[in-house]
Amino acid sequence: MGEFSFVLLSGGIGKRMQVNIPKQFLLLGGKPILVHILEKIDLIESIKEIIIPSPKEFIHKTEEIIRNYGFSTPIHCIEGGATRQESVYLALKSARFDQVIVHEAVRPFVTKEEFINLINAGNESAIYGLDIPFTVLEGKDFIENNLVRDQLINIQLPQKFNRNKLLYAHECAREESMEFTEDASLFFHFFKTDIKVLKGSDYNIKITKPVDRKIAEVLYKEYILMEE
Repeated sequence: MGEFSFVLLSGGIGKRMQVNIPKQFLLLGGKPILVHILEKIDLIESIKEIIIPSPKEFIHKTEEIIRNYGFSTPIHCIEGGATRQESVYLALKSARFDQVIVHEAVRPFVTKEEFINLINAGNESAIYGLDIPFTVLEGKDFIENNLVRDQLINIQLPQKFNRNKLLYAHECAREESMEFTEDASLFFHFFKTDIKVLKGSDYNIKITKPVDRKIAEVLYKEYILMEE
């Protein structure tokens, strides 16, 4: 199983949510969204530290929330980068363990069991993903190409990697000025190696827009029953 560093991306500033506070601080079931993740991670013995990259102006608020809930796992808040990718890179540089899990604070519905299944997956690199239930075509203003839906997946987080390999991939991306939207695509681009895809969950939504928050409140009621 090994020992893991856990990177919890907490860089939102609430722009798309149309609120004045970062979305990870919004309440869900009476608790800040990021707390729902931390409560589950705190129960997993193989996760030895949690690193939270955050905008500089919100580090104090994040640390205050952490103190209020009294987690036992060491949690380190660091100043994040200008982009998501840079925030992961900075977190990897400060991570102390050989294996790392990357997750987003605004994906609160991943269960403890799903984190454990990711940790126990036989492959060194593993992610969650879902089949795409709708047609996807390539193009912008005009259609340019057909894509085969059966060969596509909707990438989700959490994701696990060897820390040194992922850090090396990030360093390569920085040298080549390449930007990726998440780490599986970045990692695969430079290593072309197997990344195990575990069956994801429809509950694992990313809360980024006002409509997501409304959906999350509905899902939360079902999720609590599912966890009991």
